[in-house]
Amino acid sequence: MDRMITEADEVLLRRAVALAALAVDAGDAPYGSLLAAPGGAVLAEAHNTVRRDRDVTAHPELKLARWAARELAPAEAARTTLYTSCEPCGMCAGALVRSGLGRVVFALSTEQLVELNPASGAWPALVQDGPALFAEARAPIESYYAPGR
Repeated sequence: MDRMITEADEVLLRRAVALAALAVDAGDAPYGSLLAAPGGAVLAEAHNTVRRDRDVTAHPELKLARWAARELAPAEAARTTLYTSCEPCGMCAGALVRSGLGRVVFALSTEQLVELNPASGAWPALVQDGPALFAEARAPIESYYAPGR
């Protein structure tokens, strides 16, 4: 079901964009996010610190997904909304799904970001080979997920 972005959503989305501007002022990349409860109360905020932290995973969406998984009960996380200045990348989207957040509202799409900064869409392909060693690799998986564990 597609939801409409409400005026209340726009207020919180503007805060995420303001966090992105604050990131730039601090010398960081221009991305900001916040996590809000159902009534709009801000639970946590973050901005990109990839350069400062020398950590390729220091995206604000990923920071908030970690925070939510650590600090919120699953039912509470499912009622939250993440507001973010740009559409989450694949890494962040995976973390958001795994953390159980209920909804994401973003300002710029990935396509719009690439139009503004073509280098942001220039990631090389990741070479992957596999699967291999099934008989060996299955043992720890089966022992962990075995019934009665």
